[in-house]
Order: sequence, then C-alpha cells, then structure tokens
Amino acid sequence: MSDRRSFIKKAALGTIGVSTVVGCNQVTKEAPQEKNKVSHQAGVKPLIISTWKHGLPANEEAWRFLKKGSSALDAVEAGVKIPEADPKERSVGYGGLPDREGKVTLDACIMNHHSDCGSVSFLQGIKHPISVAKKVLEETPHVMLSGKGALDFALSKGFKEENLLTPESEKDWKKWLEESKYKPVINIENHDTISMLILDESGNLTGACTTSGAAWKMHGRVGDSPIIGAGLFLDNEVGAAAATGLGEAVIRTAGSAMVVEQMRLGKSPAEACKEIVERIYNKHKNHKDMAYLQVGFIAVNKQGKYGGYSLRSGFNYAVCDDEKGHRMEDAPFKMTWDS
Repeated sequence: MSDRRSFIKKAALGTIGVSTVVGCNQVTKEAPQEKNKVSHQAGVKPLIISTWKHGLPANEEAWRFLKKGSSALDAVEAGVKIPEADPKERSVGYGGLPDREGKVTLDACIMNHHSDCGSVSFLQGIKHPISVAKKVLEETPHVMLSGKGALDFALSKGFKEENLLTPESEKDWKKWLEESKYKPVINIENHDTISMLILDESGNLTGACTTSGAAWKMHGRVGDSPIIGAGLFLDNEVGAAAATGLGEAVIRTAGSAMVVEQMRLGKSPAEACKEIVERIYNKHKNHKDMAYLQVGFIAVNKQGKYGGYSLRSGFNYAVCDDEKGHRMEDAPFKMTWDS
C-alpha cells in the first residue's frame, strides 16, 4: 500500500481532510534532523500543486487542459475529477468510505482569481461534487448549497444521481459496524482530501478542494473542505492555500485564509504554512483531539513560489511545472507520530 495509506491509518475518526513518482524526479525523503526546515522554492509559472499521491494523475489532467488553452477554472475542475471518479481512492467521491449510516456524503469547493466561489456540502448521489460547486459559482448568486438543496440543484442542471457506495466500501463499513463503539479509534483507515492550486501563465490563481470526508463520521458532519477560508482560500493579489487534515482543527483557525494572510505579510508559502500549523498546534496541544491530530497545508504565491508544511510526518504533495515536470515532494513537519 502507499505511504499515504500508512499515514492515514495513524489517524482517528474525523482526521485526514486523509512513493513512486510519475514523471521525471525521485521523491526526496525529509531527514529527521531537517523536519522543521522550510525551503524557498524558485518561482515559475504555470504551476500546479495538489495534495497527496492522487495529486499526480489529477495534476496531469489539469496540466493537459492548461496546455490546450483551457481556463484554469476548467483545468482545476478536470484535474480533481480524476480522483473523484476513481473507486480505488477511498476518500474522494465514488467509492469513498461512508458515514456511520452507510451513506457517502461529499463536500467540495472551487474558487477563481476574481474571488468568485462555489461550494457544496453534504451532497449525496452525485459522482462529481466539484462540477456542481462550479455550477454554483457560475450560475447562482450564492456561494454554498447543502444537502437536499445541493442535490436538487445538481439534478436540475442535468447531473445524474447514482449509488456511490461501492461493494468494497460497503464491506468495510459493515465490518466497522461490528466493532465500532462510535468513538475515536486510533489506527483505522480514515480519509484525506484532494486540494489543487493553479498559477496560470498570466499569473492568476485558481483552486479546488473535494472529499468524501471522514470515514464513519456522524451523518450530516461537514468538514473544512467546502468552506472557503478553511479548506481553501486565495487572494489573487497575494497567493493561494489549501488544507488537508482534521477539518475541525482547520475550521477553528480559518486555516487556509490565515496562510494567505501570512503571505500578505511577507512570508514565503512554506513559512506561511508553518506559521499556521504552529498556531494549530498551540491551540490543540492540550485538546482531546491532539492524540490523533494531523493537519497540512500547501500554498503558492503570485511569484510562483510554493511550499507545504504539516503538523506530523507523512504529508506529501504533487507538483508540476515546465521546468521539472511532474513529481512528488515531502512536506517538512513539526513532529513525528511517535513524538
């Protein structure tokens, strides 16, 4: 199984918002003594950065759209639709692990360089929530639609309702029902998001985030992923950021918006991510969630510099540009899982 899977199983209920490289570069492992080292990447554009190994095929599709002249908004949608449709990705879209009632519920948001946003939360039965979120952006006066309202809107726009619970996920859910006491359990496989940020050739920013949320969550739970300012935020004058990890912790700190604000104050993307991870740590070090807390951020600024940082080890992200092609990079981190 992937490094991501071994990382995910360290999490508990409600965690990860939860290698080989396709392309030209090898993954570089972060040395333990360098876990807090924050690098300053050279600026290039266009640039795509997205969370986790499933960001590689997502980036490839988004890159293909950019290179054929599509808008960054279309490219970011096309990119994250790849893991949304992949039943092997048990944390995004079709085949995602369900909530306690066996329902696959989806959250997604998207944002363009004009700060126009679209979002859906607690959406059921639609394979591509990111496309519904894009329709919210383009065709409504609202930012977020939720639950049945989001489903009704999707159906009115021609989306097909279908069963997203695959036999594999249903089997895992039934197994969980036999053992669960409906409380956090360490070392169960949970979930993570796919978040993607694009800096196009014109220097404009676009972002998207989509997830099936925490496995075995309470029915109706919504994490940070569809919340503009928490799971995703951008200011086209400054930069963009996105989160993965325990959604509740990201929401409590308006995580992605705060990363962007740190870049506004002059910090590099990596330094900005580190600053907000430190803030989350300080607010949660005596919190009940701390034993299984993980958060990570990715960020890119207007100059094309990018970076990431996580609370605990194991977080990596996919990057693509003309200079180095497609690759995975490990994020520096504050602490290991054994700390």
